[in-house]
Amino acid sequence: MSTDTAQSRPTDLPPSLFTRAHLPFAIGAVALVTLGAFENRATTTVLPTVARDLDGLWLFGAASAAPLVSFVLATVVAGAWADHRGPVRPLLAGMAVFVASQVLMAVAPGMALFTVGRFGSGISEAFMDVSLTVLLARALPEALRAKVFAAFAAAWVLPSLLGPPVAGLLAQTWSWRSVFAVGIALMVPAALLLRPSMRASTAATGPATPWTGQEHRAVRAAALAAVGLGALTAGGSLFGGSSTARVLGLILVATGLACTVPAVRAVLPAGTLRLVHGIPALVALRGLVAAAFGTAGSLLPLMLTTIHHLGPAAAGVSLTVTGLCWAAGSQLHGLDAVQRRVGAVRRLQVGFALIAVGIAGPALTSLGLLPVAPGLVLWGVAGLGMGIVSPTLSTQLLLLAPVSDQGRITAASSLTASVAQAVALAGAGALIAWQAPALPGWLFAAVMVGSAALGALGWAAARRAG
Repeated sequence: MSTDTAQSRPTDLPPSLFTRAHLPFAIGAVALVTLGAFENRATTTVLPTVARDLDGLWLFGAASAAPLVSFVLATVVAGAWADHRGPVRPLLAGMAVFVASQVLMAVAPGMALFTVGRFGSGISEAFMDVSLTVLLARALPEALRAKVFAAFAAAWVLPSLLGPPVAGLLAQTWSWRSVFAVGIALMVPAALLLRPSMRASTAATGPATPWTGQEHRAVRAAALAAVGLGALTAGGSLFGGSSTARVLGLILVATGLACTVPAVRAVLPAGTLRLVHGIPALVALRGLVAAAFGTAGSLLPLMLTTIHHLGPAAAGVSLTVTGLCWAAGSQLHGLDAVQRRVGAVRRLQVGFALIAVGIAGPALTSLGLLPVAPGLVLWGVAGLGMGIVSPTLSTQLLLLAPVSDQGRITAASSLTASVAQAVALAGAGALIAWQAPALPGWLFAAVMVGSAALGALGWAAARRAG
């Protein structure tokens, strides 16, 4: 055996996450995703309790949509910031805003201030999500990215198992305010685990480059879109008030639409709204899946506590089902055999079909036509579909996007998801405000049917993602 042959063998080995070069980033990133997952599951679990305790059920839709509204602007800023200065600074900013928003929600005396805290959560989520994605693209070879995205989904397993019951137990036996202290405590070890990777990325980042005129225009457009979405959400929340309040609500909704539509068109890649093949279609599909799955999932705990009179801990089981099945779907997506034999378009079609079918479970449960347990089993089918669709969209975007534009395109994808879900939640929030405090089953069924229809539209449009 020649020396040259022996020395070439290590380079022939496939890349692995379990190396000194890759493992620190993987551990730190997964830890931060785990923290975000816990905050998401815990907050969604206690939100119905918070709304009733603060006499603010009419603001349930606004509190649900607030992080999505702020996410719209923050994600564009984070994308450009990561492209020009590296991903570490926006990541640190996201961590700081996360802590501040958790403190504000913990001490909020009323639902309005609590909603402001939710607004801050959207900023922190945008900064951390975009930064981690860009950091991943720079730290790992393409062959490992699908595995790390699968690990991100798996990082939702423990929070999905423990987050809802822990949050529900704290809310029932002590106070829902204590739930937000847990998120603050978990930030410390997550930041420490990620610190070596951030230090290495900072050392490898070149000099800062100036923002382009296009990026400045994108930020202004995103700000206008955020204002529009805020007006939509606020207007919908007024539909349950007096006749004067409803008129004002209609004016705000019209103003919101007038701001949002042109602003979003300016930020998105050309052809997104027409689902042009490739990156534009992938970005549009991100919006469809967020509106379909995210809206249905946001209303599930409220439906279970209102229609079936479950406590916060029991209603949070729906979030446990969501996380477990999402993780299972993402693990399935990350299998080497699936990556080799099933193309991205087929994976998207299967995932969207599962989402559309699975949402039928909560729809039937809200009408009393299906017991809670079978309804949640069907909802698990939707979670499995989401676990397949989400990493498929992420890996395809990174594959097709030029390296210099990965931050901007990742931000555009996240922005589309946020806008689509915010609009859907604004509509759901208007229905809730209109019927509050007595919420009928048909209200939840109507939202679920609309979500399932969006899932079916995603299935039909998935062929354009190739």
